Amino acid sequence: MKKWMKYVKPYWVYFVVGPLLMIVEVLGEIFMPKFMAQIINNGVQHQNVGYIVTMGLVMLGTAVLMMLGGIGGSYFGAKASINFGADVRHDVFSKVQKFSFSNIDKFSTASLVTRLTNDVTQMQNFINMLLRMCLRSPGMLIGALIMAININAKLALILAVIMPVMVVTMVFVLKKGFPRFGIMQTKIDGLNTSIQENLTNVRVVKSFVREEYQNEKFQEANRDLKKAGLSAMNVVILTMPLMNFFMNFTSLAVVWFGGKQVMIGSMQIGDLTAFVTYITQILSSLMMLSMIFMNASRAMASSKRLREVLDETIDLNDENAKYPERKVTEGRIEFKNVNFRYYKNSQEKVLDQVSLTIEPGQTVGIIGSTGCGKTTLVSMIPRLYDADEGQILVDGIDVRDYKLKNLRDGVGMVLQKNVLFSGSIKENLLWGDENATNEEIYAAAESAQAHAFVESFTDGYDMELGQGGVNVSGGQKQRLCIARALLKKPKILILDDSTSAVDTATEARIREAFNSELKDSTKIIIAQRITSVQEADEIIVVNEGRITGIGTHEDLLQHNEEYQEIYYSQMDKKEVTA
Repeated sequence: MKKWMKYVKPYWVYFVVGPLLMIVEVLGEIFMPKFMAQIINNGVQHQNVGYIVTMGLVMLGTAVLMMLGGIGGSYFGAKASINFGADVRHDVFSKVQKFSFSNIDKFSTASLVTRLTNDVTQMQNFINMLLRMCLRSPGMLIGALIMAININAKLALILAVIMPVMVVTMVFVLKKGFPRFGIMQTKIDGLNTSIQENLTNVRVVKSFVREEYQNEKFQEANRDLKKAGLSAMNVVILTMPLMNFFMNFTSLAVVWFGGKQVMIGSMQIGDLTAFVTYITQILSSLMMLSMIFMNASRAMASSKRLREVLDETIDLNDENAKYPERKVTEGRIEFKNVNFRYYKNSQEKVLDQVSLTIEPGQTVGIIGSTGCGKTTLVSMIPRLYDADEGQILVDGIDVRDYKLKNLRDGVGMVLQKNVLFSGSIKENLLWGDENATNEEIYAAAESAQAHAFVESFTDGYDMELGQGGVNVSGGQKQRLCIARALLKKPKILILDDSTSAVDTATEARIREAFNSELKDSTKIIIAQRITSVQEADEIIVVNEGRITGIGTHEDLLQHNEEYQEIYYSQMDKKEVTA
């Protein structure tokens, strides 16, 4: 509960005023049956029209107050719950933004989406219901019970039999329901995963004609959710008929025994009418309490899932940075005996005793077989991962001693998987520098060989990109991502196989632009093609997490077996193609 109090405090006025206004409505509901009984007993039976009119006006005034109280209570309850939900959603999203890759690996993307939407909504709805019912239900229960006992204490003994049975039934139902709601939320995760994978990879699905398979996969996830939903809802479905049964049974018993008292003259007809109404209110308030607890069990399941995100320990932060104000100014990089494992309990090292130095302004190529650790190696520089052992230094300072923002501001990365966001081409490029002028945008695009094709679009730089940039080709997407990184004007530029979809002539022009536009920046190019790196100042050969060679193209071609194998295999392919 303490975890959520921080979201209550800013809106404590709404949390207090809302329930208090609901009490106004409750008081009206408690007194209304009494007024009606007096009209019947004193007005109708004695044909006193004046008394009936007077009490009618009193009831009308009470109804107006009840209406105002109900509207006010609902209004402030809605404001409190919506603000609560918005703040929780904001903090959960902010926490996710701080996650390292290893943190994100603990939660699937679909699960995080469900937590940010469905789980927050469940808590928000519960808060809204709680504020409207937390004083209303017990207030009506106590008030109606007092009034019923005041009218006829002997007849009220019926409640002493029925209420314990109802309470036991409610506890049993809630105990059965709680674990089922947690399972249902997990199944929603599974359904969202299926939808997300299908929509994100729709082109692959269609190209492999796998629509039927995807339909079956979705149907399976949908069936699982339906089964879990029905299992959870069966508890709710069972609750209402049981409560209605108890209510009808009790009303019947009251009418039976109360009717006998009316016939012998020990109870007035108006009092019996009021007593039946109070019995209905008592049992209705118990039903409302059962629904509060039922929704609480679902909200608790969602609360637990949200706390898992909020309480997640971020294993990569800059809280202990020794030089938080320091920025990357030169671009010198040094690895000292770096070891890294993706899974800390694993014996297999992704990087094994890596040591190397890259001087400012150098162009360095990295080449090696797929899965040998090239991407992991460069990911250490902007601290997307932390080394298990050893150090990575940038400008002579351990990357862990930089503030993350300052370190990453100094490093531009074009990833293997090129990602563009919904919005215009210009908006995507401005990720590199949100204050860039149009001239700077055009210059960066020109250097990345993107300006010409962007200008060919009807809307030019204002053309809207689909999600993930689906309405541009792979090569165009790569060049836009390169332009975005160039606009950042980084001291260290990392290209991770980011020209694989670009023809060799265009790639050569991009490299020429690097040499002229970023001559003072350190450039690291990961590539599969030797032609992409052979003109680099140095080439680093990586094999199974170890550096097996460093040198120029000519040096490695003479002395490094791995490099020779890659080179001649590619040359043979060229000859075969020719």
